[in-house]
Amino acid sequence: MPGSLCAMESASGTFRAGKQHSGSPLQDKHVVFFSWRDTFNPEGGGAERYLEKMALGLVERGARVTIFTASYDGAPADEVRDDIRYVRRGSKLSVYLRGLLCLALRTFGHFDVIVDVQNGLPFFTRLLSRKPVVVLVHHVHKEQWPVVYPGLTGKVGWWIESRLAPLLYRRCHYIAVSEATRAELTMLGVAGDRISVVRNGTDPVFPSDDQKTSHPSLCVVGRLVPHKQVEHAIDTAVSLSGIHPGLTLHVVGDGWWAPQLHHYAAARRATEIVSFEGHVSEERKQQIYAESWLMLLPSLKEGWGLVVGEAGAHGTPTIAYRSAGGTRESIKDQESGILVDSSVEMTNEVDKLIIDVERRHKLAAGARAMAEQHSWQVAQEDFAKTIQEY
Repeated sequence: MPGSLCAMESASGTFRAGKQHSGSPLQDKHVVFFSWRDTFNPEGGGAERYLEKMALGLVERGARVTIFTASYDGAPADEVRDDIRYVRRGSKLSVYLRGLLCLALRTFGHFDVIVDVQNGLPFFTRLLSRKPVVVLVHHVHKEQWPVVYPGLTGKVGWWIESRLAPLLYRRCHYIAVSEATRAELTMLGVAGDRISVVRNGTDPVFPSDDQKTSHPSLCVVGRLVPHKQVEHAIDTAVSLSGIHPGLTLHVVGDGWWAPQLHHYAAARRATEIVSFEGHVSEERKQQIYAESWLMLLPSLKEGWGLVVGEAGAHGTPTIAYRSAGGTRESIKDQESGILVDSSVEMTNEVDKLIIDVERRHKLAAGARAMAEQHSWQVAQEDFAKTIQEY
């Protein structure tokens, strides 16, 4: 086996389950995740957070876990963190080929189950392994392909996701993060009885002295990519800044679309209104959630919307697009947040909520209550039950 290409490294001698649960159905079972990013990747987001939480849940139940993912600047090719082994190879696109190569070269040693994370494209692990494969899908990318990859590339990507993948994985079990995603998968031909729904959780909020700002403040949290449509949030902030003096918008996150967003804000003369925070620490992110009056989620598509619960735990309700899919489950419309159908409606709702303090406070209480209903512990248990069947 080539030494540097896909080597087992010394981790093979020390890699083990983090906690020993004698009698657990997952005891010493080795689960290999294939994902294009991990949580330490600068472009990592909610999907990667979900991945990490599910992996940790398996480790806590006695399993061994390996996460194969793409490399990035400064990332070690092989490392063990929290008893999870990370194997990083390839770039954003070549990671798929490198994953198959490592699978062919038996880089992961003996394993029992593969979790193939399909973010638009699957890893095609079914081609090289007869071991059980569980396909994890956050959402179907039908609307995103032409936005991110216009032309032929997007058409090929959608053909793979909508036609080839369901055929290749026709005997595999799926995990979706919402009923909306489950419904989308059934429309692609995946049998409903092969799809389990395991929703996102919300981390507990630690006591903080941070208070809501004295001026109207909005936030957007997530990767800066075209389909997140952060431009809509900038438009809202610009439209309302003349009506509500002092209004600010904090954009938290980073991504390859960031330069375009900076240019867009400058063109809208919004540089004094919009603050681009970039990739921030967890403490800073929590502070922004706590200080913001409202969070905007203008994404074209969301499997669930992890940030909705994170903001809600701080009493910050979210305004999002109903058509995004998973937002219809992570947000109780008019109770924990607001679902809208257009950018104009989003702006109008923000305007109303800035003025209507009582309604905003009711939504804040509803957002907290909603966040408390979804725990990672429940999600981890549901995920583990699916995996232990194999």
